[in-house]
Amino acid sequence: MAMEICTKTLLMPPPLFPIDEEKEAKTEHNSIVFDASILKYQSTIPSQFIWPDEEKPCAKPPELLVEAIDLGGFLSGDPLAVSNAARLVNEACRKHGFFLVVNHGVDARLVGEAHKNMDYFFNLSLSEKQRAQRKVGDHCGYASSFTGRFSTKLPWKETLSFRYCDDDQVSGIVEKYFLNVMGEDFEQFGRVYQQYCEAMSRLSLGIMELLGMSLGVGSEYFREFFKGNDSIMRLNYYPPCQKPNLTLGTGPHCDPTSLTILHQDQVSGLEVFIDEKWHSIAPNSEAFVVNIGDTFMALSNGIYKSCLHRAVVNRQSPRKSLAFFLCPKMEKVVRPPTGLVDGKNPRIYPDFTWSSLLEFTQKHYRADTKTLHVFSNWLQQKNN
Repeated sequence: MAMEICTKTLLMPPPLFPIDEEKEAKTEHNSIVFDASILKYQSTIPSQFIWPDEEKPCAKPPELLVEAIDLGGFLSGDPLAVSNAARLVNEACRKHGFFLVVNHGVDARLVGEAHKNMDYFFNLSLSEKQRAQRKVGDHCGYASSFTGRFSTKLPWKETLSFRYCDDDQVSGIVEKYFLNVMGEDFEQFGRVYQQYCEAMSRLSLGIMELLGMSLGVGSEYFREFFKGNDSIMRLNYYPPCQKPNLTLGTGPHCDPTSLTILHQDQVSGLEVFIDEKWHSIAPNSEAFVVNIGDTFMALSNGIYKSCLHRAVVNRQSPRKSLAFFLCPKMEKVVRPPTGLVDGKNPRIYPDFTWSSLLEFTQKHYRADTKTLHVFSNWLQQKNN
């Protein structure tokens, strides 16, 4: 039965524009507060966090065994390593849009500091964390679940999101954000995540070289496209839940961004949907999890698939992850290279800017499995 439940997730058509749901959340459910320090001990959970039966987590999903890609070998130029990495990433991205990279060059001490500081922030009182409260319609700041946006299928998590720009004109943007929002006590906190974002930006450009090679457009095409990226960093915290079989840490969705680079702690919870069923992804401290997002699926003309994934929670242990969402410059036009479009492979998605898709997901649509499809239709109707 559990496996049957898992396979039903894709069969549920998304609502076209769940704006009414947002209004309902704001007008009727302002009293909902997700305070993890209290809720993690409660034997019953609020109904707003209970998911439909067809979307509830599986009892024991199979673990996905995946060969990690040696990114260092690829970047070294070794012909065998380049060929093997390009083959592996091509196979994975055509099928499901998920892969792992090792030998990535990111300092393990920096990753450790990023996790340590995440512990510090989420262990603060709710009122302290709310100093960075996300404003309505914005994508940055602290969010305790989505209590201010939605009234049903709320995720069992807290997040802290902030902007990063690979642009000398706005150097130190992460450090300045925390100084302005949280004060001088967070100066070192901001410095750690400034350095982490810089490392993720460099890593993502290396991965873009690999994606370009695997698609046959050369190593420089996507690297150049994402230079000066205007990206998002998010800290995810999934508290324990006494009824983990009723809720989800994050519901099934594809990321609307271009590429997600995730580092998990040692607690399991990430799941991806492959071959019509959910699979768990075992934590690996030496690897980064990489997901293709909707924007890159459009850039590849649909050749590479946006990864459908979700997160589950457990009774005993909090789970934490660091997610870097690579995004192009806000007004850069997302359009596939000519080499990926021909008579046999016509254009699938219209031209759009990242800023328009971001606004769509923040103000008009709750990201799910069909975001890019619905956004494309909305864009075409809007332009007609």
